Amino acid sequence: MASMTDVIFLLLVFFMVTSTFVFPTALEVNLPQSSEQTAIKPGTRVYLDEQLQIFVSSNGEEPIAIEIEKLIAFLSTAQQQHPESYIALYADEVVPYGKVVEILNLAAQNNLKMVLATKPAPTSATNVATEIAPSIQL
Repeated sequence: MASMTDVIFLLLVFFMVTSTFVFPTALEVNLPQSSEQTAIKPGTRVYLDEQLQIFVSSNGEEPIAIEIEKLIAFLSTAQQQHPESYIALYADEVVPYGKVVEILNLAAQNNLKMVLATKPAPTSATNVATEIAPSIQL
């Protein structure tokens, strides 16, 4: 029985160490779904909420509001401090596609590495069934 306790403790430690940590944000942004996901941990985050307000956060700090004219200067400074890191764009799913592309183009024109953040799409039939079930009326 003692050896079983040791094995369970080691498994617990293993899963705690290998699990990913979620960075909580102060902004509520409903991300669109995507089947492709990457394990990139961005150093800088750009949030575009449903009112088209832009917020930025660097290295886990609290997001602050910023004007689009000052966005590139902020992102360039952040990229110079951490040249190996990416910038993640968290755009709400109701934001017009053109606004998302505008920010991505600004980053591309200034040679900044930016990725678009999404939430994982449901992969199993049970996830799809739970999403469809509430819309079915009997």
